[in-house]
Amino acid sequence: MTGARFFTHSCTLRRAGCAWRLLPHDLPPWRIVYRYFRTWRMDETWEHIHDTVRAEVRAAEGREAEPSAAIRDAPSVKTADHRGERGYDAGQQVLGHKRHILVETRGLLLIVVMHAASVPDREGAR
Repeated sequence: MTGARFFTHSCTLRRAGCAWRLLPHDLPPWRIVYRYFRTWRMDETWEHIHDTVRAEVRAAEGREAEPSAAIRDAPSVKTADHRGERGYDAGQQVLGHKRHILVETRGLLLIVVMHAASVPDREGAR
């Protein structure tokens, strides 16, 4: 992808929030892209791809494929979206969601779970 095309695509992404109907015209029609995305999400193909790439990156660095340690974080984020679960995190004074994120020691993502911001870190970690 050339620099100009990348800039155009990234501007569209920022402006539209990656709406399916606004995908760049050099990609297949949005309905086809969405169908593949949804199918791969449902049958966990995305998770398999992610886990395979993470294992290969670790192997290239001379590490075991599966990490033996992890780091957890749970930032609360403000949301204006009223769909889904939402709550108030009194500690961070945020009305929205909380991302419970687990990464391996290199920073490679292991898992992300979204909860209402009111869910305590201890419960979200489970």
